[in-house]
Amino acid sequence: MENIVVQVSKYVIIFLVMVYSLYGFVVFRVRKQETKLLFYRHQMTLMYLMHLLCYLLLFVHFLDVKYIFLYLVQVVFFGVITWVYKKVYRNMSLLVLNHMCFLLSVGFVMIARINLALAIRQFVMVAAGMSICLVVPFIIEKFEGLGQLGWGYAIAGVALLLTVFVPGLGVSKYGSRNWIQVAGIGLQPSEFVKIIFVLFAAGFLSKTKKFKNIVKISCLAAVYVLILVAENDLGGALIFFVAYLSILFVATGQPAYILAGFGGFASASLVAYRFFGHVRTRVEAFRDPWSTIDAGGYQVANSLFAIGTGGWFGMGLGKGLPTSIPVSESDFIFSAISEELGGIFAICLLLVCVSCFIMFVNIAIKMTNSFYKLTAVGLSVIYIFQIFLTVGGAIKFIPSTGVTLPLVSYGGSSVLSTIILFSIIQGMYVLNQKNQQQNNQQQNNRLDRQGEKE
Repeated sequence: MENIVVQVSKYVIIFLVMVYSLYGFVVFRVRKQETKLLFYRHQMTLMYLMHLLCYLLLFVHFLDVKYIFLYLVQVVFFGVITWVYKKVYRNMSLLVLNHMCFLLSVGFVMIARINLALAIRQFVMVAAGMSICLVVPFIIEKFEGLGQLGWGYAIAGVALLLTVFVPGLGVSKYGSRNWIQVAGIGLQPSEFVKIIFVLFAAGFLSKTKKFKNIVKISCLAAVYVLILVAENDLGGALIFFVAYLSILFVATGQPAYILAGFGGFASASLVAYRFFGHVRTRVEAFRDPWSTIDAGGYQVANSLFAIGTGGWFGMGLGKGLPTSIPVSESDFIFSAISEELGGIFAICLLLVCVSCFIMFVNIAIKMTNSFYKLTAVGLSVIYIFQIFLTVGGAIKFIPSTGVTLPLVSYGGSSVLSTIILFSIIQGMYVLNQKNQQQNNQQQNNRLDRQGEKE
Protein backbone atom coordinates (compact mmCIF):
# COMPACT_ATOMS: atom_id res chain seq x y z
CA MET A 1 0.00 0.00 0.00
CA GLU A 2 2.82 2.40 0.87
CA ASN A 3 4.46 1.81 -2.50
CA ILE A 4 1.23 2.64 -4.32
CA VAL A 5 0.82 5.86 -2.34
CA VAL A 6 4.43 6.88 -3.03
CA GLN A 7 4.24 6.10 -6.74
CA VAL A 8 0.98 8.01 -7.24
CA SER A 9 2.12 10.92 -5.08
CA LYS A 10 5.34 11.50 -7.01
CA TYR A 11 3.38 12.25 -10.17
CA VAL A 12 1.09 14.61 -8.30
CA ILE A 13 4.11 16.41 -6.80
CA ILE A 14 5.70 16.74 -10.24
CA PHE A 15 2.46 18.18 -11.63
CA LEU A 16 2.24 20.71 -8.81
CA VAL A 17 5.81 21.94 -9.27
CA MET A 18 5.41 22.08 -13.06
CA VAL A 19 2.40 24.36 -12.75
CA TYR A 20 4.14 26.45 -10.09
CA SER A 21 7.23 26.98 -12.27
CA LEU A 22 5.02 27.82 -15.26
CA TYR A 23 3.34 30.59 -13.27
CA GLY A 24 6.83 31.92 -12.48
CA PHE A 25 7.26 32.86 -16.14
CA VAL A 26 3.68 33.60 -17.18
CA VAL A 27 3.46 36.50 -14.71
CA PHE A 28 6.16 38.36 -16.66
CA ARG A 29 3.77 38.67 -19.63
CA VAL A 30 0.65 39.56 -17.65
CA ARG A 31 -0.23 43.27 -17.51
CA LYS A 32 -3.34 43.30 -15.34
CA GLN A 33 -2.49 43.52 -11.64
CA GLU A 34 -5.61 41.54 -10.67
CA THR A 35 -4.50 38.61 -12.86
CA LYS A 36 -1.00 38.71 -11.40
CA LEU A 37 -2.36 38.61 -7.86
CA LEU A 38 -4.50 35.62 -8.82
CA PHE A 39 -1.42 33.80 -10.17
CA TYR A 40 0.54 34.59 -7.02
CA ARG A 41 -2.24 33.12 -4.86
CA HIS A 42 -2.27 30.02 -7.05
CA GLN A 43 1.49 29.69 -6.61
CA MET A 44 1.23 29.72 -2.83
CA THR A 45 -1.60 27.18 -2.93
CA LEU A 46 0.53 24.87 -5.08
CA MET A 47 3.47 25.30 -2.72
CA TYR A 48 1.36 24.43 0.32
CA LEU A 49 -0.06 21.35 -1.41
CA MET A 50 3.40 20.11 -2.43
CA HIS A 51 4.70 20.76 1.09
CA LEU A 52 1.77 18.86 2.66
CA LEU A 53 2.06 15.87 0.33
CA CYS A 54 5.82 15.57 0.86
CA TYR A 55 5.53 15.58 4.65
CA LEU A 56 2.72 13.03 4.54
CA LEU A 57 5.03 10.75 2.56
CA LEU A 58 7.84 11.30 5.07
CA PHE A 59 5.49 10.44 7.93
CA VAL A 60 4.29 7.29 6.16
CA HIS A 61 7.89 6.27 5.50
CA PHE A 62 9.38 6.96 8.94
CA LEU A 63 6.24 6.70 11.11
CA ASP A 64 7.63 9.43 13.35
CA VAL A 65 5.18 12.00 14.70
CA LYS A 66 7.98 14.59 14.78
CA TYR A 67 7.51 15.03 11.03
CA ILE A 68 3.89 16.06 11.60
CA PHE A 69 4.89 18.60 14.25
CA LEU A 70 7.66 19.99 12.04
CA TYR A 71 5.22 20.29 9.14
CA LEU A 72 2.64 22.17 11.22
CA VAL A 73 5.25 24.57 12.58
CA GLN A 74 6.52 25.27 9.07
CA VAL A 75 2.99 25.92 7.76
CA VAL A 76 2.44 28.45 10.54
CA PHE A 77 5.83 29.99 9.76
CA PHE A 78 5.06 30.44 6.06
CA GLY A 79 1.64 31.86 6.85
CA VAL A 80 2.96 34.36 9.40
CA ILE A 81 5.92 35.48 7.28
CA THR A 82 3.73 35.97 4.21
CA TRP A 83 1.15 37.96 6.16
CA VAL A 84 3.70 40.12 7.99
CA TYR A 85 5.73 40.93 4.88
CA LYS A 86 2.60 41.88 2.96
CA LYS A 87 1.44 44.15 5.77
CA VAL A 88 4.79 45.85 6.33
CA TYR A 89 5.76 46.20 2.64
CA ARG A 90 2.59 46.66 0.63
CA ASN A 91 4.51 47.32 -2.59
CA MET A 92 6.75 44.28 -2.30
CA SER A 93 7.36 41.74 -5.07
CA LEU A 94 5.09 38.79 -4.37
CA LEU A 95 6.98 36.72 -6.94
CA VAL A 96 10.25 37.09 -5.01
CA LEU A 97 8.47 36.22 -1.74
CA ASN A 98 6.71 33.20 -3.29
CA HIS A 99 9.92 31.84 -4.80
CA MET A 100 11.80 32.28 -1.55
CA CYS A 101 9.13 30.33 0.36
CA PHE A 102 8.98 27.65 -2.35
CA LEU A 103 12.74 27.06 -2.38
CA LEU A 104 12.82 26.99 1.42
CA SER A 105 10.00 24.43 1.47
CA VAL A 106 11.86 22.15 -0.95
CA GLY A 107 14.95 22.44 1.23
CA PHE A 108 12.98 21.68 4.40
CA VAL A 109 11.51 18.56 2.83
CA MET A 110 14.75 17.12 1.45
CA ILE A 111 16.82 17.87 4.57
CA ALA A 112 14.08 16.28 6.72
CA ARG A 113 14.23 13.23 4.44
CA ILE A 114 17.99 12.96 4.92
CA ASN A 115 18.33 13.96 8.58
CA LEU A 116 15.46 15.18 10.77
CA ALA A 117 17.76 16.79 13.35
CA LEU A 118 19.44 18.88 10.64
CA ALA A 119 16.02 19.87 9.28
CA ILE A 120 14.97 21.19 12.68
CA ARG A 121 18.18 23.20 13.00
CA GLN A 122 17.74 24.55 9.48
CA PHE A 123 14.19 25.65 10.25
CA VAL A 124 15.24 27.46 13.42
CA MET A 125 17.97 29.34 11.53
CA VAL A 126 15.59 30.25 8.70
CA ALA A 127 12.92 31.49 11.12
CA ALA A 128 15.47 33.67 12.93
CA GLY A 129 16.89 34.95 9.65
CA MET A 130 13.51 35.85 8.16
CA SER A 131 12.55 37.72 11.32
CA ILE A 132 15.77 39.73 11.37
CA CYS A 133 15.71 40.46 7.63
CA LEU A 134 12.25 41.95 7.92
CA VAL A 135 13.99 45.29 8.53
CA VAL A 136 16.34 45.08 5.51
CA PRO A 137 13.88 46.54 2.95
CA PHE A 138 13.18 49.37 5.42
CA ILE A 139 16.92 50.15 5.63
CA ILE A 140 17.24 50.14 1.83
CA GLU A 141 14.29 52.52 1.54
CA LYS A 142 15.15 54.97 4.33
CA PHE A 143 18.96 55.23 4.37
CA GLU A 144 20.10 56.97 1.19
CA GLY A 145 23.78 57.16 2.19
CA LEU A 146 24.54 53.44 1.88
CA GLY A 147 26.47 54.05 -1.34
CA GLN A 148 28.89 56.38 0.45
CA LEU A 149 30.38 53.66 2.67
CA GLY A 150 32.75 52.10 0.13
CA TRP A 151 35.81 52.03 2.39
CA GLY A 152 33.72 50.80 5.30
CA TYR A 153 32.50 47.84 3.25
CA ALA A 154 36.03 47.13 1.99
CA ILE A 155 37.62 47.09 5.45
CA ALA A 156 34.77 45.15 7.08
CA GLY A 157 34.82 42.50 4.35
CA VAL A 158 38.56 41.89 4.53
CA ALA A 159 38.47 41.83 8.34
CA LEU A 160 35.70 39.22 8.37
CA LEU A 161 37.53 37.02 5.88
CA LEU A 162 40.71 37.16 7.97
CA THR A 163 38.93 35.93 11.12
CA VAL A 164 39.36 32.33 9.92
CA PHE A 165 43.13 32.68 10.52
CA VAL A 166 42.69 33.72 14.16
CA PRO A 167 44.00 30.87 16.39
CA GLY A 168 41.24 29.19 18.33
CA LEU A 169 38.57 30.80 16.16
CA GLY A 170 39.14 29.52 12.63
CA VAL A 171 38.53 25.84 11.82
CA SER A 172 39.00 23.67 8.73
CA LYS A 173 36.25 21.64 7.07
CA TYR A 174 36.48 19.53 3.93
CA GLY A 175 39.99 20.77 3.25
CA SER A 176 39.17 24.49 3.42
CA ARG A 177 39.92 26.83 6.30
CA ASN A 178 36.87 29.05 5.78
CA TRP A 179 34.93 28.48 9.01
CA ILE A 180 34.95 30.02 12.46
CA GLN A 181 33.59 28.51 15.67
CA VAL A 182 31.76 30.90 18.01
CA ALA A 183 30.13 29.52 21.19
CA GLY A 184 29.91 26.12 19.59
CA ILE A 185 28.22 27.49 16.46
CA GLY A 186 30.00 27.16 13.12
CA LEU A 187 29.85 30.14 10.75
CA GLN A 188 31.26 30.68 7.27
CA PRO A 189 32.28 34.36 7.02
CA SER A 190 32.67 34.28 3.23
CA GLU A 191 28.91 33.69 2.85
CA PHE A 192 28.19 37.09 4.41
CA VAL A 193 31.24 38.79 2.90
CA LYS A 194 29.79 38.04 -0.56
CA ILE A 195 27.15 40.68 0.10
CA ILE A 196 29.63 43.13 1.66
CA PHE A 197 31.93 42.61 -1.34
CA VAL A 198 29.13 43.54 -3.76
CA LEU A 199 28.34 46.66 -1.71
CA PHE A 200 32.02 47.62 -1.72
CA ALA A 201 32.40 47.17 -5.50
CA ALA A 202 29.10 48.91 -6.28
CA GLY A 203 29.94 51.78 -3.91
CA PHE A 204 33.25 52.58 -5.60
CA LEU A 205 32.33 51.84 -9.23
CA SER A 206 29.14 53.91 -9.02
CA LYS A 207 31.31 56.99 -8.41
CA THR A 208 34.16 56.65 -10.90
CA LYS A 209 34.94 55.11 -14.28
CA LYS A 210 38.50 56.38 -14.68
CA PHE A 211 41.00 53.70 -15.61
CA LYS A 212 43.48 54.47 -12.81
CA ASN A 213 40.71 54.30 -10.22
CA ILE A 214 39.40 51.04 -11.67
CA VAL A 215 42.89 49.56 -11.36
CA LYS A 216 42.98 50.51 -7.67
CA ILE A 217 39.51 49.09 -7.04
CA SER A 218 40.42 45.89 -8.90
CA CYS A 219 43.55 45.47 -6.78
CA LEU A 220 41.45 45.80 -3.64
CA ALA A 221 38.97 43.27 -5.02
CA ALA A 222 41.88 40.94 -5.74
CA VAL A 223 42.74 41.00 -2.03
CA TYR A 224 39.39 39.35 -1.30
CA VAL A 225 40.00 36.67 -3.91
CA LEU A 226 43.56 35.98 -2.70
CA ILE A 227 42.38 35.59 0.89
CA LEU A 228 39.81 33.04 -0.26
CA VAL A 229 42.50 31.22 -2.24
CA ALA A 230 44.64 31.13 0.90
CA GLU A 231 41.67 29.57 2.70
CA ASN A 232 41.45 26.91 -0.05
CA ASP A 233 37.93 28.17 -0.77
CA LEU A 234 38.34 28.28 -4.53
CA GLY A 235 34.59 28.04 -5.16
CA GLY A 236 34.05 31.18 -3.12
CA ALA A 237 36.95 32.93 -4.87
CA LEU A 238 35.38 32.15 -8.24
CA ILE A 239 32.01 33.58 -7.15
CA PHE A 240 33.64 36.80 -5.96
CA PHE A 241 35.63 37.06 -9.18
CA VAL A 242 32.63 36.63 -11.49
CA ALA A 243 30.51 39.03 -9.42
CA TYR A 244 33.17 41.73 -9.64
CA LEU A 245 33.56 41.31 -13.40
CA SER A 246 29.80 41.65 -13.85
CA ILE A 247 29.61 44.82 -11.76
CA LEU A 248 32.63 46.25 -13.57
CA PHE A 249 31.14 45.58 -16.99
CA VAL A 250 27.76 47.10 -16.14
CA ALA A 251 29.45 50.14 -14.55
CA THR A 252 31.81 50.84 -17.47
CA GLY A 253 30.24 49.13 -20.49
CA GLN A 254 33.72 48.04 -21.59
CA PRO A 255 33.92 44.40 -22.83
CA ALA A 256 37.74 44.67 -22.72
CA TYR A 257 37.58 44.32 -18.93
CA ILE A 258 35.64 41.07 -19.31
CA LEU A 259 38.19 39.68 -21.77
CA ALA A 260 41.06 40.68 -19.49
CA GLY A 261 39.28 39.12 -16.54
CA PHE A 262 38.75 35.79 -18.27
CA GLY A 263 42.38 35.83 -19.38
CA GLY A 264 43.41 36.29 -15.78
CA PHE A 265 41.00 33.52 -14.73
CA ALA A 266 42.54 31.08 -17.22
CA SER A 267 46.02 31.85 -15.92
CA ALA A 268 44.91 31.54 -12.29
CA SER A 269 43.24 28.19 -13.06
CA LEU A 270 46.52 26.80 -14.40
CA VAL A 271 48.37 28.03 -11.32
CA ALA A 272 45.73 26.54 -9.00
CA TYR A 273 45.94 23.18 -10.78
CA ARG A 274 49.71 23.25 -10.49
CA PHE A 275 50.00 24.16 -6.80
CA PHE A 276 46.78 22.92 -5.12
CA GLY A 277 46.46 19.19 -4.68
CA HIS A 278 42.72 19.22 -3.97
CA VAL A 279 42.16 21.15 -7.22
CA ARG A 280 43.94 18.41 -9.17
CA THR A 281 41.86 15.82 -7.33
CA ARG A 282 38.60 17.52 -8.30
CA VAL A 283 39.69 17.97 -11.91
CA GLU A 284 40.65 14.31 -12.15
CA ALA A 285 37.31 13.33 -10.60
CA PHE A 286 35.57 15.55 -13.16
CA ARG A 287 37.43 14.01 -16.08
CA ASP A 288 36.89 10.37 -15.04
CA PRO A 289 35.16 9.81 -11.67
CA TRP A 290 34.86 6.06 -12.30
CA SER A 291 38.62 5.45 -12.33
CA THR A 292 38.94 7.17 -8.93
CA ILE A 293 35.63 6.05 -7.44
CA ASP A 294 37.37 4.79 -4.29
CA ALA A 295 39.06 8.14 -3.76
CA GLY A 296 38.51 11.60 -5.26
CA GLY A 297 35.78 10.51 -7.63
CA TYR A 298 33.55 8.98 -4.94
CA GLN A 299 31.31 12.04 -4.51
CA VAL A 300 30.76 12.71 -8.21
CA ALA A 301 30.26 9.03 -9.06
CA ASN A 302 27.61 8.58 -6.36
CA SER A 303 25.95 11.82 -7.46
CA LEU A 304 25.68 10.52 -11.02
CA PHE A 305 24.41 7.15 -9.80
CA ALA A 306 21.66 8.93 -7.85
CA ILE A 307 20.61 11.15 -10.75
CA GLY A 308 20.61 8.22 -13.17
CA THR A 309 18.65 6.02 -10.77
CA GLY A 310 15.96 8.64 -10.27
CA GLY A 311 15.34 9.17 -13.99
CA TRP A 312 12.64 11.61 -15.06
CA PHE A 313 10.07 10.78 -12.37
CA GLY A 314 12.23 9.77 -9.39
CA MET A 315 12.18 6.79 -7.07
CA GLY A 316 9.59 8.44 -4.83
CA LEU A 317 10.19 10.34 -1.61
CA GLY A 318 11.72 7.92 0.89
CA LYS A 319 12.50 5.23 -1.68
CA GLY A 320 15.99 6.30 -2.74
CA LEU A 321 19.37 6.23 -1.02
CA PRO A 322 20.31 9.92 -0.69
CA THR A 323 22.40 9.25 2.41
CA SER A 324 24.84 7.27 0.26
CA ILE A 325 25.87 10.54 -1.41
CA PRO A 326 28.53 12.40 0.61
CA VAL A 327 27.24 15.72 2.05
CA SER A 328 23.92 15.12 0.27
CA GLU A 329 22.24 17.61 2.59
CA SER A 330 24.41 20.49 1.35
CA ASP A 331 26.79 20.33 -1.63
CA PHE A 332 24.97 17.49 -3.43
CA ILE A 333 21.36 18.10 -2.44
CA PHE A 334 20.47 18.52 -6.12
CA SER A 335 21.45 14.88 -6.67
CA ALA A 336 19.26 13.75 -3.76
CA ILE A 337 16.32 15.72 -5.18
CA SER A 338 16.86 14.21 -8.62
CA GLU A 339 16.98 10.67 -7.22
CA GLU A 340 13.78 10.77 -5.17
CA LEU A 341 11.67 13.50 -6.79
CA GLY A 342 12.92 13.02 -10.34
CA GLY A 343 14.62 14.89 -13.15
CA ILE A 344 11.46 16.78 -14.10
CA PHE A 345 11.11 18.10 -10.56
CA ALA A 346 14.80 19.07 -10.53
CA ILE A 347 14.47 20.93 -13.85
CA CYS A 348 11.39 22.79 -12.59
CA LEU A 349 13.34 23.72 -9.46
CA LEU A 350 16.04 25.23 -11.66
CA LEU A 351 13.38 27.08 -13.68
CA VAL A 352 12.13 28.66 -10.44
CA CYS A 353 15.70 29.79 -9.73
CA VAL A 354 15.93 31.23 -13.25
CA SER A 355 12.63 33.04 -12.70
CA CYS A 356 14.16 34.57 -9.54
CA PHE A 357 17.19 35.69 -11.53
CA ILE A 358 15.05 37.28 -14.26
CA MET A 359 13.09 39.17 -11.62
CA PHE A 360 16.32 40.32 -9.96
CA VAL A 361 17.66 41.61 -13.29
CA ASN A 362 14.38 43.40 -14.01
CA ILE A 363 14.66 45.15 -10.66
CA ALA A 364 18.28 46.11 -11.40
CA ILE A 365 17.33 47.56 -14.80
CA LYS A 366 14.61 49.75 -13.31
CA MET A 367 16.82 51.21 -10.56
CA THR A 368 17.80 54.83 -11.24
CA ASN A 369 20.34 55.02 -8.41
CA SER A 370 23.68 53.77 -9.80
CA PHE A 371 24.79 52.22 -6.50
CA TYR A 372 21.57 50.24 -6.10
CA LYS A 373 21.65 49.19 -9.76
CA LEU A 374 25.18 47.80 -9.48
CA THR A 375 24.36 46.16 -6.14
CA ALA A 376 21.34 44.42 -7.67
CA VAL A 377 23.46 43.24 -10.61
CA GLY A 378 26.18 41.86 -8.34
CA LEU A 379 23.73 40.04 -6.05
CA SER A 380 21.86 38.62 -9.06
CA VAL A 381 25.06 37.23 -10.55
CA ILE A 382 26.17 35.75 -7.22
CA TYR A 383 22.83 34.00 -6.89
CA ILE A 384 22.65 32.46 -10.37
CA PHE A 385 26.36 31.65 -10.59
CA GLN A 386 26.28 29.80 -7.28
CA ILE A 387 23.41 27.71 -8.64
CA PHE A 388 25.46 27.01 -11.77
CA LEU A 389 28.44 25.87 -9.71
CA THR A 390 26.36 23.63 -7.44
CA VAL A 391 24.32 21.95 -10.16
CA GLY A 392 27.22 21.85 -12.61
CA GLY A 393 29.36 20.03 -10.08
CA ALA A 394 26.60 17.55 -9.23
CA ILE A 395 25.96 16.56 -12.87
CA LYS A 396 29.68 16.55 -13.84
CA PHE A 397 29.33 19.53 -16.15
CA ILE A 398 32.17 21.28 -14.30
CA PRO A 399 34.51 20.18 -11.48
CA SER A 400 32.85 20.22 -8.06
CA THR A 401 33.48 23.44 -6.16
CA GLY A 402 31.84 22.62 -2.82
CA VAL A 403 29.23 25.41 -2.81
CA THR A 404 25.61 25.04 -1.71
CA LEU A 405 22.30 25.41 -3.54
CA PRO A 406 20.83 28.72 -2.25
CA LEU A 407 17.87 28.36 0.15
CA VAL A 408 17.68 24.61 -0.51
CA SER A 409 20.91 23.15 0.89
CA TYR A 410 21.56 22.74 4.60
CA GLY A 411 23.81 25.36 6.13
CA GLY A 412 23.15 28.22 8.50
CA SER A 413 25.58 30.70 6.97
CA SER A 414 24.44 29.90 3.43
CA VAL A 415 20.72 30.16 4.05
CA LEU A 416 21.03 33.31 6.19
CA SER A 417 23.17 35.10 3.61
CA THR A 418 20.74 34.15 0.83
CA ILE A 419 17.77 35.41 2.84
CA ILE A 420 19.64 38.70 3.29
CA LEU A 421 20.31 38.76 -0.47
CA PHE A 422 16.62 38.27 -1.25
CA SER A 423 15.68 40.91 1.32
CA ILE A 424 18.02 43.48 -0.23
CA ILE A 425 16.55 42.82 -3.66
CA GLN A 426 13.08 43.09 -2.15
CA GLY A 427 14.03 46.41 -0.57
CA MET A 428 15.15 47.74 -3.95
CA TYR A 429 11.87 46.66 -5.51
CA VAL A 430 9.92 48.48 -2.78
CA LEU A 431 12.05 51.60 -3.28
CA ASN A 432 11.55 51.48 -7.04
CA GLN A 433 7.78 51.11 -6.63
CA LYS A 434 7.73 54.08 -4.24
CA ASN A 435 9.70 56.25 -6.67
CA GLN A 436 7.44 55.22 -9.53
CA GLN A 437 4.34 56.14 -7.55
CA GLN A 438 5.85 59.52 -6.67
CA ASN A 439 6.72 60.19 -10.31
CA ASN A 440 3.20 59.24 -11.40
CA GLN A 441 1.75 61.52 -8.73
CA GLN A 442 3.95 64.43 -9.84
CA GLN A 443 2.97 63.84 -13.44
CA ASN A 444 -0.72 63.79 -12.53
CA ASN A 445 -0.28 67.04 -10.55
CA ARG A 446 1.33 68.71 -13.55
CA LEU A 447 -1.51 67.58 -15.79
CA ASP A 448 -4.05 68.88 -13.29
CA ARG A 449 -2.34 72.29 -13.15
CA GLN A 450 -2.22 72.46 -16.94
CA GLY A 451 -5.93 71.60 -17.09
CA GLU A 452 -6.74 74.38 -14.63
CA LYS A 453 -4.80 76.94 -16.70
CA GLU A 454 -6.63 75.97 -19.86
